[in-house]
Amino acid sequence: MAVIPLHQARERVPRTTPGRLGVPRSGPAWLRSARARGIGGALLAGGVLATVILAGGPGDAAGGTRTDADGLPHTAVEVSSSGCGRGWTHARSGTQVFELHNTSSAAAEVYLKSPRTGEVYGETEGIGPGTTRRLRVTLGRGAYVFMCLPDDADAVTGPTVRIGGGGRPGPAAAPLTQHDLIPPALEYQKWVAGGLDGLVGRTGTLRDALDRGDLAGAREAWLSAHLAYERLGAAYGTFGDADQKINGTGAGLPRGDRDPGFTGFHRIEYGLWHGAPAASLHAPAGALLATVRTLRDDWAQERMDPADLGLRAHEILENTVEFELTGRTDYGSGSNLATARANIDGTRAVLSRLHPLLVSRYPGLRKLDDDLDRTRRLLDGFRHGGRWTPPDRLDRARREQVNAVFGDLVERLASVATLCDARRTV
Repeated sequence: MAVIPLHQARERVPRTTPGRLGVPRSGPAWLRSARARGIGGALLAGGVLATVILAGGPGDAAGGTRTDADGLPHTAVEVSSSGCGRGWTHARSGTQVFELHNTSSAAAEVYLKSPRTGEVYGETEGIGPGTTRRLRVTLGRGAYVFMCLPDDADAVTGPTVRIGGGGRPGPAAAPLTQHDLIPPALEYQKWVAGGLDGLVGRTGTLRDALDRGDLAGAREAWLSAHLAYERLGAAYGTFGDADQKINGTGAGLPRGDRDPGFTGFHRIEYGLWHGAPAASLHAPAGALLATVRTLRDDWAQERMDPADLGLRAHEILENTVEFELTGRTDYGSGSNLATARANIDGTRAVLSRLHPLLVSRYPGLRKLDDDLDRTRRLLDGFRHGGRWTPPDRLDRARREQVNAVFGDLVERLASVATLCDARRTV
């Protein structure tokens, strides 16, 4: 299974929404890393917004260029409100490293951008006072400026530096703002509202089957309702505590699977596939139906953070790799690959709303769409007469194939998360 490389790292405010194992998560490790992106590098997933993180050190004060052990020219550049970009006096084309030294008393982020179009070639975030971060980029003929954005202060743009020779620079991307992301976020929220209507209906069918004592019908209804919920993956952070009640597991609870706090789909799944009588599942099903109804009724008052939409597109399949392909959320139904298939649908739902913003920014978008379709067809092949092959029943070749395609998708979706990270402009 592929691993997200460090050169795609980004830093976001840690989230504390319930995780798929029923315990709080602060986000994947690669999102908690300090961000340093050289957009001109070669992003594995598609050629835009590549990121290179090099070890930060004390560095040199701004001023002067040297050739380091890596064979690349290193230029010390000042980061401050009064001297943003100071030190870059000998412009050259090609791959190079800027050692960004923060001489101010506040943390800052820095963009290397085009003064004409605003396209960003490289960026770093979280440069602490008195510290140095390294940014590797590939530059060509054109004009460039550093923009310094100190915490709690206005952005400052440094002097324009022109490179007269050399080839084309590395890829760049027009930054997105919070305002750009509001329309797709609102559209996605409307789509979620329709999905919640369907979820309530399917959950009602599950409860009714249990009321009749129809265990076979309840198993079928359980899968339909659970997959309806899984397709809403980008909204989990907005669901808050309801997500734990609906889709949490026994992990982290004092008594595990026997804890009274173990509720929702997986509690019912455990009973349905471990011989529990229908009557014993009536109360959990009723509680689940009440929770999804409340979630649906309250949804109109909820507001998703538009800046999270691209990040959620990545997290849906990251969670799939971590929890579904490993079978960690299987309580007897063996339906993890069905859940993975629903997660593909959920990812497509997000991407379709982001498409107008990505089509001019992400050259790998068509390849990503094709790979999602290919993965959907692969997963459909594991369904036989309404039953899904459990992940632990896959032979080695099939398991490696599934792991590989999902690992590749997670890497590609990291590009989407990076591109859709709202950036400051003032």
